[in-house]
Amino acid sequence: MTAITASVYWYTITPLDVLMFRDAKPFTPGERAWAGSTFPPNGHAIAGALRGLLSKTNDEKLTFNMKGPFLCHNQTLYFPRPLNYVESTPLVPLEWDEQHPLQGQMKYDESKPCPLVKPSWSDKKLNDHDEDEETLLADYLPYEVIMKYVQEGNITPDAWKKGVAKPWTVEVRSHNALETGTRQVKEADGYFVEKAIRLMDGWSLAIGLDEKTHQALLSHTKGNIAVLRLGGEGHRAMLERCEALEEAWSKLQEASDTHRQQSKRCMAYLITPGIFERIQREATKAGDYRDIARCRAYPWEWKSDNLVSVATDKPVPISCRIQDRDGSGQSIPAPQVFAAPPGSVYYLEHPQPLYADDPKAKPGKAWERAKRMRHLGYSELLWLPYLPHNKEGSA
Repeated sequence: MTAITASVYWYTITPLDVLMFRDAKPFTPGERAWAGSTFPPNGHAIAGALRGLLSKTNDEKLTFNMKGPFLCHNQTLYFPRPLNYVESTPLVPLEWDEQHPLQGQMKYDESKPCPLVKPSWSDKKLNDHDEDEETLLADYLPYEVIMKYVQEGNITPDAWKKGVAKPWTVEVRSHNALETGTRQVKEADGYFVEKAIRLMDGWSLAIGLDEKTHQALLSHTKGNIAVLRLGGEGHRAMLERCEALEEAWSKLQEASDTHRQQSKRCMAYLITPGIFERIQREATKAGDYRDIARCRAYPWEWKSDNLVSVATDKPVPISCRIQDRDGSGQSIPAPQVFAAPPGSVYYLEHPQPLYADDPKAKPGKAWERAKRMRHLGYSELLWLPYLPHNKEGSA
């Protein structure tokens, strides 16, 4: 039985200039010479831009329930490449490959995810390339490739050729402040460099919004188009309704839900940064206790008896915002968190919901925070079947 999902209304965000999204490191001119930048933007940055556009709405307590952001080209969604591939060969957990030569030979901490290996049944011809053929994997794959990946759990070598490299360029910009009446740069706070992002022609960001947010936007758009300020220095971008993405997303979710409801081996493919945070109380040398927030690359609620292995990369630092407790309603910077990078893939014995999406989860502050992060688009998963592809006799 297919789960019933709420309607998602899709919009594209097309930059009218360069964009600047500072990384999670604190920056003050004079203290640091370089201001780093990150792209694609995180959910907090998109939510901030939408709040700026809707600042005059009567509903001051409007909350967002967002999907994305994703990259978009010619009304086609593009997703980050799955990280469980070496060239065009999919990796498998060592535990699941009974014929692998390392079976019983490799020692590892069994309380942690199992190592990934090239499957014993992999066809070497899959990795054979002509000398002039590009062997690097694409950074982003189009909807049609990811749709088949969700349906079949595999990406063929030819499908990788449909992907693209990062469709943006980084521009380094220096800022100089001169002493009054001179041509000399100020000794204090006089010089720093920052990076700007320029999307290539025809590319945009895409976000899916819930009905309440969609209805609130209708009064701020003309002909389904509005201009909002996005990122640092208030650079502008065009927000435009894109109904063509709705059917594609609906089909993708339907295919994912089909596998999520089956109690057998599966993979979960992370398509937005995954924030898996837990507050732990630790004793100090002074004899009291302190609460420490810890992040890791996979959900804390997925135990080792179900989560078998993980394919991931270095964490993504994210600057968060919280409501000021003085009652003003203003948002203020919050401690940064470290998210699992989009493209991470998880191998499980059977599907298991995230803490924020689990109807059996115990309500509380931790659950409410997890829900807020999900509503900002973080930790979006697609569920895939696990099939030992290219194995003789397999389906």
